Amino acid sequence: MLRIKQLGRKSSLALLALGLLAAAMAWRQWRGPEVMTETVIRRDFVQSVVASGRVETPHRVDIAAQITGTVLRVPVAEGQAVQAGDLLVELEATELRASQRQAEMAVQQAQARLRQVSELQLPVAEQQQRQAQANLTNARTQLSRQQALFEQGFIGEAALDQARNALELSDAQQRLTRKQTESLRPLGTDHALAEAALAQARASAEAAAARARYARISAPAAGTLIGRNVEVGDVVQAGKVLMTLSPAGRTQLVLSIDERNLRLIALGQPALASADAYPEQRFAAKLSYINPSVNAQTGAVEVKLDVAAPPVHLSQDMTVSVDIEVARKPQALLIPLSAVHDLQGPAPWGLILDAAGRATRRELRLGLRSGGYAELLSGLAEGDRLVLASEPVEAGDRVRVKPAQPQQPSR
Repeated sequence: MLRIKQLGRKSSLALLALGLLAAAMAWRQWRGPEVMTETVIRRDFVQSVVASGRVETPHRVDIAAQITGTVLRVPVAEGQAVQAGDLLVELEATELRASQRQAEMAVQQAQARLRQVSELQLPVAEQQQRQAQANLTNARTQLSRQQALFEQGFIGEAALDQARNALELSDAQQRLTRKQTESLRPLGTDHALAEAALAQARASAEAAAARARYARISAPAAGTLIGRNVEVGDVVQAGKVLMTLSPAGRTQLVLSIDERNLRLIALGQPALASADAYPEQRFAAKLSYINPSVNAQTGAVEVKLDVAAPPVHLSQDMTVSVDIEVARKPQALLIPLSAVHDLQGPAPWGLILDAAGRATRRELRLGLRSGGYAELLSGLAEGDRLVLASEPVEAGDRVRVKPAQPQQPSR
């Protein structure tokens, strides 16, 4: 009898436990499953276009020899910073300097010839002209006298002819000296020839000096040598590139932007960039150029950004990552993109968790999108909770918020 009573008590406890378990399961089912949710927040929102590219100066300068010669000195090394006018390469120039001195002597000779024309030959010619003019005047006077004596019968025809011949000779001599004087004056032929010879000698001297200067190859601008292809003793030919210079000055970042973002970018937009080798050191840039054409093969648009104050570690052709700020909204309502259904469709929507614990569908109107968030223009309010789109929940279902998992302490 006692055993029957004990069995009855155990059965009652089992039934009670089963009842409580069934009630708990029914309660959990009524409350719905636990789901991950996100909250609508309000904060300043920046939309960015992210791209990678490379560092570029506006141009590179290939430094070449202009003459053939043997390399005497190379006082700079690859990677060295140089100033405009610094010596980069020196060629053997003994023969060139000798030719330059010879040309300079030719100039001195031409100058002496011009001075000889102006200071010696011209005064002598002017004196000869004055003497010839005096002789002509005297011959005219003698002819007049002889004519009078002939008419009076004191002299014969031969004496008169002799006076006439003397006058003609004096006249010819006077014309000759006048022409010689005119030729030696600044506008005359001899003077012009002397000036032309001097100009030619000077041109030859300048050419010789230029060839001599070609033996010293200097930096055309300040910058950094990013290539060197010459050593002492090399025999270089005219036109051979010896060094490559990256000029100092404006530094630019060259990027390829997906054409889908073309509507978002505009000249003057600010950006933050960092070299992949120094990701923690970010620096400012500004969008300064947008290529008007789209690359047909890649569907990308080339853009350039100016860097007003490049960091010292930034070098030519470095790879950089850039965030271009294309829009900014202060204190905007933001919704995580992970909670939006049909994000790329014409009518995105989400499941909001209402006060009764049910998932309710809401149409969403979105604005800017960036960094995993979208600007919420209408449909929700700050603090509303949305069920993640990845959760298997339908509109009308009861759901519960899954507690946040505690973070594991780092070891």
